[in-house]
Amino acid sequence: MREIPPLNALRVFESVARLKSFSKAAEELHVSQSAVSRQISLLESYLQVQFFHRDRSGIRLTDIGEQYYQGIHPAFDRIVIATRGLTAQMDDEPLRIRVYSTFAARWLMHRLPQMQTMHPELRIRITTAVAPVDFSAEKVDASIQLGKGDWEGLDSLFLFNDEMRPVCKPKLVSGTPTGRSPADVFGFRLIHSHYRKSDWSDWLASAGIEYQMEEDPFMLPSSLLAYQAAQDGLGIAMAQTRMVEQELRSGTLLYFCEHTLTRDLGYYLVTQPDSPRATKISLFRDWLLKEIE
Repeated sequence: MREIPPLNALRVFESVARLKSFSKAAEELHVSQSAVSRQISLLESYLQVQFFHRDRSGIRLTDIGEQYYQGIHPAFDRIVIATRGLTAQMDDEPLRIRVYSTFAARWLMHRLPQMQTMHPELRIRITTAVAPVDFSAEKVDASIQLGKGDWEGLDSLFLFNDEMRPVCKPKLVSGTPTGRSPADVFGFRLIHSHYRKSDWSDWLASAGIEYQMEEDPFMLPSSLLAYQAAQDGLGIAMAQTRMVEQELRSGTLLYFCEHTLTRDLGYYLVTQPDSPRATKISLFRDWLLKEIE
């Protein structure tokens, strides 16, 4: 069995011996001076030696204390050098962001050039997935997820609500009255998204209309394809309003009617507490919030 004394006490001893001061060591380690004294006493008791002479002029190492310090100090120097090397390597790596493919394509990607102009030092690598993030199994620094912000053991920052409203190609409803009601959607084909199968029933229920999906619905693999089908005039898609902002501005899509459903879900930036990439995550987070405002 390797004989290694309590590592926290060892770290305190190295700091006191190097700085030749209990108070300076306490300041460096962000603890109280009494906590430093307790750790030194613990180490001396564990090894059955005395490391310091204490008198009115301050402290000085005993001969055995000096010998021990010279033995362990290079090991702490190597730890510092290794940590700096690791930190520098991580700082040079792109920030790995995991999002839904629809969020990436419809909201995030066209905004990234502006972010790169603002923060040229911040490189982003995007991956897409639907399942909840697993930081222990995936090489990911942050994830943008839909939910209630209650992911256990993780930090979550609210970005915006899951707001839904039907959209279609302007030509599809040309010649129809402008004051369309939610019930008027049944005069057209409804486009469904595989991963958001309840959107139409939830939206119609919020308008007081009971609806059961057709036996053979027009179902597409993703919201991304559902929005494209609506742009192509194939029917009406239930859109997350934040995901079709560009199409609404350009006029390739319009809202079918005024009724909107805001669910008790939202998009969140999800991260690990005390992430080693915290500085870069903060830059990305602040940029996200500014874009949303």
